[in-house]
Amino acid sequence: MGPCGIESEELVFEVAGFVDGLRDEYSDRAVFVFKSSFTKDNRTSYGSWSGPGLEEGLRILEAAGNRYNLPLITDIHTASQAEPVAEVCHMIQIPAFLCRQTSLLEAAGKTGIPVNVKKGQFMAPENMQGAVDKLRAAGCPAVFLTERGSFFGYGDLVVDMRSLTVMNRMCDGVIMDITHSLQKPGAAGRFTGGDRSFAVQMARASAAWGVRGMFLEVHPQPEKALSDSAVMLNFKDARTVLDAALSHWEGLSYGL
Repeated sequence: MGPCGIESEELVFEVAGFVDGLRDEYSDRAVFVFKSSFTKDNRTSYGSWSGPGLEEGLRILEAAGNRYNLPLITDIHTASQAEPVAEVCHMIQIPAFLCRQTSLLEAAGKTGIPVNVKKGQFMAPENMQGAVDKLRAAGCPAVFLTERGSFFGYGDLVVDMRSLTVMNRMCDGVIMDITHSLQKPGAAGRFTGGDRSFAVQMARASAAWGVRGMFLEVHPQPEKALSDSAVMLNFKDARTVLDAALSHWEGLSYGL
């Protein structure tokens, strides 16, 4: 849980403080990990905001993690970023559009910390076995896969829940990316659109299916966010989605 990108140190600390509060409130019901990106490299248009970069981004993440004692995860885009990120974060994430990049996966796997790979919107769930194999061959101790929707035409995504079970068979746990799965890529012209109003339903369905975890993008004022403004959740809505997911999770007597 966290903002899409590291817009500022103040924003990161504000959201991290919110996540810390949730952790205290739900301490016996859920584990919370803080996530934000130091670089938004996959942008719709030239000139779009892209973040503070590796060095400054990691400094901010580390400071927030230390203040609130939160585990951290962030994504990498090049093999050279793996080691610096592993020195600060507890887990590395591989972006969806880079989920087949062998050198990137190998570098992440060699760090010795868990890796979460987001399934490309263009990938069949069965084909994620290749990413898992590359990570395990590099020595990765734990591999997680994240579902974030599949292309449905040119400007929309749909989620096939069967992919959650398929991917769970090959990894250590499947995560559902609630907010990114509600995107409408390129549908807003020069930026990515989406519809956050379906977040509660997506969380309920994913929890009932039996996912290991969920990712929520959170921002104090989503409409003013520099990226993913159409799908990020404000603090109140994030709590509503969390409650909806937990109400289904806690009644499960089965898994994926």
